[in-house]
This record gives sequence, C-alpha cells and structure tokens, in this order.
Amino acid sequence: MTPEFDILPLQPQPDGRLRAPVPVLLPFMAPRLQGDLHPDGKLTLSLWGAGHLSTLSLDLPEAEVFYTPNRAEWPGGGLYVAQSKPVVLILGAALKRAAAARRGAWWSAPEPARPAERKGARRILRTAWGVTIIETTDEGLRVAAGDSEAEAGAALEMSADAIRQEAAEYAARCDAAPGADPLMRTMVAQSLHAGLSSIRRDSAGAFAGLAAGQSYSAPARTYYRDGYWTLQILLDREPEIVAAQIELLARGLQPDGEAPSGVILTGDAQAERWEKVRQSHPKIVIEHLRPGDWWSDHFDSPLFFVLTVADYVDATGDRAPLDRHWDKIAAIYRRYRGFDKHGNGLPYKPRNDRDWADNVYRHGYVSYDIGLWIGALDAIARLGAGRDPVLAEAAKATAAQARASLDGELLTEAGYYADYGDKRDFREDHLTLDSLTLLRYRAVGPDRAKAVLACAREMLETRNNPEQPYGDWGVMCAWPPFARRADTREKTIFAYRYHNGSDWPYLTGLYAEQLVDHEAGDPTYALTRWWRTCLENGWCGALEYFAPPWGRGSLLQGWSAMPAHVWLSRNGR
Repeated sequence: MTPEFDILPLQPQPDGRLRAPVPVLLPFMAPRLQGDLHPDGKLTLSLWGAGHLSTLSLDLPEAEVFYTPNRAEWPGGGLYVAQSKPVVLILGAALKRAAAARRGAWWSAPEPARPAERKGARRILRTAWGVTIIETTDEGLRVAAGDSEAEAGAALEMSADAIRQEAAEYAARCDAAPGADPLMRTMVAQSLHAGLSSIRRDSAGAFAGLAAGQSYSAPARTYYRDGYWTLQILLDREPEIVAAQIELLARGLQPDGEAPSGVILTGDAQAERWEKVRQSHPKIVIEHLRPGDWWSDHFDSPLFFVLTVADYVDATGDRAPLDRHWDKIAAIYRRYRGFDKHGNGLPYKPRNDRDWADNVYRHGYVSYDIGLWIGALDAIARLGAGRDPVLAEAAKATAAQARASLDGELLTEAGYYADYGDKRDFREDHLTLDSLTLLRYRAVGPDRAKAVLACAREMLETRNNPEQPYGDWGVMCAWPPFARRADTREKTIFAYRYHNGSDWPYLTGLYAEQLVDHEAGDPTYALTRWWRTCLENGWCGALEYFAPPWGRGSLLQGWSAMPAHVWLSRNGR
C-alpha cells in the first residue's frame, strides 16, 4: 500500500483488494439477488423482478474488512455472494434479527407484516412477492431468496464451500488488470464488476435484461442508453447476452420508430402491482404510456437501438439481429428524417426532458443526440449496402449533409460544440461531456476533435478549472452551469448537481476513450480521478455520479463499466 492511500476509508491493495480499517457500505449484485451490507450490520436483500424482500441485522465484528466485488472478508468470517443461485453465505457474524419487507418498492402500498415461520434450522420470511429463507448450520449462516419458496429452497442446496468458490471465481474474473498499480487495478475490477453484474436472470435462469444498477429492480427494466454503454465491455466477453439484449429492446420499439427510455421486464407479482400504480396516478400514466414502457418516447433510445445492433454485428459478424430488425431500423431512420425542421440533415429535438439529460428541457439541435444520429446513419449506410441499397444510400447522403451543417448550427467561438438550442432564439453554449458523441461517431474531423478535447481538458477537468470552487475532485459533465434555470428541473437546478456539472464515470470513460483514440493526451486522470474520489469517501463500488457538495448517486451503476472498458480494450485486454 502506498502512503497516499493509507489514511483513506478505502485503501487499494497491491493484490487488488480494498482494505477498510472500519466497515463501509458494500453493495452487491448477482444475476438474481442483490442487496447492501451496511457498516452497522444491517443486511437488505432484494430480488430482480420482485423488489425488496427482507432486512436482517447481523452482529458484525469490529475489525478491518477487505472488499472485492460481491465479497467482504473480516478476521474469522465474511459475506460471500453466489452467482448461480440467489444465496449468500455469512461467516463469523451472528444473526440478531430478521424481518420480511412490507413493500417491494417505494411506489407500492405497504402490506401487513407477516411473522416468520420456523422449520427446524430454517427461518422463513414471506411476502406476497417473494420469500427469504435463513438457515443456520455449523458451516455458518446461509440466506437464500426467491420469488417462490421453491426457488429459495433450491438455492439453499448450495454448500458453503460452493458459495465461497463461486464468490472467489467471480472476484477473480473481475480482477482483469493484475499488472496495474493498485489504484488502476481496483478501478478496473470494480468498474468491470458493474458491467458484469448488470446481467440479470429470471427464476428459470433465462436472461432477463441488463440492469442499469441496483436501483432499477422495481419495476425491473432495461434501458436503451444505459444498456448501450454497459454492453461495450460485454461485446467480447458475453456476446450472446448482447444478442439477447437486442431482442428485449426490440419489444419496446413502436411501428413509427419511437421507443421508451426502457423496457419493463418485471415478474408477475410486481408487474400486477406496478400496473395498478401506473393506471391510477395521472402523472405516471402520462409518462409511461404503455404497460411495457418505462418513460415513453425518448429522443435518444431509437438511435441507441441502431448503434447496439451495429456494434454487435461489427463485433461478432452475426447479421441475424440486423436482418430480423431491419424494418425497425428503417422506421427509425424515417422518424428522425421527420425531425429535420430546416432541411439540413439534423434532427430538431422538441423541448422536453426525454433523452439522457432527463432533468433538462433540451430543445433544438442537441450535440449529444446529433452525434448518435450521425453514428446511426453511418451504421445504416455501411450495414445496409448489400441488403437495402436505396436506404443505405439515403443514409449516406443524409450523414454527409448533417456533417456539413453541424458547425453552422452548434460550433462556438471557443472551438467546441454547444450543448443544445437554436441560434435563431436561444442556445446553451456551455461545454458538455455528452457532446463527445460527436467525436466518437466521427461527426467531426480529427483536428476539430483535438480542439474540443483540449477545451474539455481545460474546462471540465476540475484540476484545471479554478473557477469552480471545490478544488480537484473529478471531471465535470458540464461547464459552466446552465444559463437558463427554466430549462432545468429537480436536482439539476443546482450548480454541480446531477446534469449540471457532476462527474458521471460513464461520461469520463467516454472522454478517456476519445483522448486515446484521437491521441489527444493521457487518459489516466479521466480513468482514475472518479475512483480516487470513491476511495476518499468510502464508496465501495462504481457509482452513478457525484459532486461536492451534493454527494453521490446510486452504486453499482452498469454503464460505469465504461472506464474499465476503455482501459482494457485500449490495452489489448
């Protein structure tokens, strides 16, 4: 351990573990089971597609803890999460209390508490949407969950040795940079963990979507944009998962090319409860127009579908999803051509909060969305040449027109691209990391790309920006703060919070990727500063976003696998 880390709440070790002198919160997530082990011994358990099932209280020893993905170890014990079944093993920590959840999610109505049942060494906690079984043996404490007693009971058939073995194998799989320094090694492990653990399964073991993170199991859903950035690290590791994800996303596409933010994939009991809530709340039913939609009609989602199919075909050579969904891709092309307000090849976004920046009412020409659009056009032109030459040629011509129009609409005098707007009325001229989609999909030439990245280095890397008041803490997603408060809502109203300047690791991964691919500078700061901040705050896992003085978003965010993807892919791993 190096001296610079030995006073932190989390200290990266040369062997890839994280040492905590005192316990910190451990989030864990496996294909079915997920939860949190709190420093005070509280253990919460949830199930993908069911929601929160139970809360246990453990008597944890007062000792240092070593953390690896889905595992915590302390002297004489630890917590170990299985992969093949929804069960955890707990050693060296006695059970004090256990209670079934009264609601599966914040939006569901509370139900009467059910007393625990005892069957020999087993304690059974029931809810109307799932079951937790706790068994104490000489091997330790095993806790299993399921949407039925049968699923939980089958999980308890795993021996303590088998659970520990699966936990060790999973941690070893995440430890993909053993030759790197401790900071980079642990960053890669935890970032890769976020991507791998996003792969969820149903009670029968079938693929059930890429989760955006821990906070997205009620109702269980998979997103077009979150899934896209998450699957970058899965294309060469789990290509069959990417193929299955395409089929799930295809469910949400409408005949006219519209798509929601995400597709709901929840279990029967939770689905019934969610549908009652959706239909009974006016605001909710307006946002979620159809039973399978999570927030209907998002401007970026259809474009991500095209890019997902293209990336899969490019990575595997398997054109089956492309052929199966070509009619949907054609509908998406026609839809966005319909947004061409000024006949310049660029889609004009309505004023709403329905793309990734869902706290901002972006309108007009949005750099982020235009980058995706040009990437989708190039994919249609390239992949459709032998299948639908008429559409492929139209897409190629539209891409050329869009590139020719881009600078006139969005290039600022400072040399980067404005966030969004229309120069005919109002344009938000600040710099955003999400505008780097223009670079990723080669909407601009290499010289312009390097100029944009130079601006990002000076304006968005906090170490180089003395105008923001918090010192060196990460890479801001936007600077300066939004000029027009009326264009923001909720968390983003506040400077540095959420879309208004927080560090989002997935976007810093995108930034690092462009630095490498355009040979525009060392990406180490972008790859590691967010992780150093996590260590400084005792945040054990790849998180959603953070910024002083606002704290952090949720943990185990799938698309925060981007930094690991960049490091591994650009280092030949």
